[in-house]
Amino acid sequence: MKRVRLSSKVRKAFQGSSRGFTLIEVVVAIALLGTIAIAVLSALSTASLALMTADVRATAESLARSQMEYVKNQGYIDYSDPERNPEDYDEIEADPYTVEVVAEPIDPDTYEPYPYIEEEGAFYQDDGIQQITVSVSKNEEVVITLEGYKRALE
Repeated sequence: MKRVRLSSKVRKAFQGSSRGFTLIEVVVAIALLGTIAIAVLSALSTASLALMTADVRATAESLARSQMEYVKNQGYIDYSDPERNPEDYDEIEADPYTVEVVAEPIDPDTYEPYPYIEEEGAFYQDDGIQQITVSVSKNEEVVITLEGYKRALE
């Protein structure tokens, strides 16, 4: 077996004649490790918060799209009729999220909503096209708003 010759400095370190680390070297090493640990933990915390926010947004978007499709599949409600039944489109319940649907009949020529007449509890006119706005909230904070249109079947 071939013997490996060690240099004199390495030999001294293995023989125990080394003097060891100074207090300053140890303090600097611990400070450096602490700084790195704080940076890593801070990055993990930020990543975790971003992941939770992305999850809330993705869930809210899915709820909004589902609600929009649900409204489009319901029967058309004539909002110019004060005696309309049902009063509004049904909404999906998804605790802890709150889903709100607002339907406004719009003028097909200007794409502006018709005026709402408070005394009658109805819109001025409904020509068979409505702008549907779906808002999804969590903890009373709106997460996403989705807009679309619904037509009356003729």
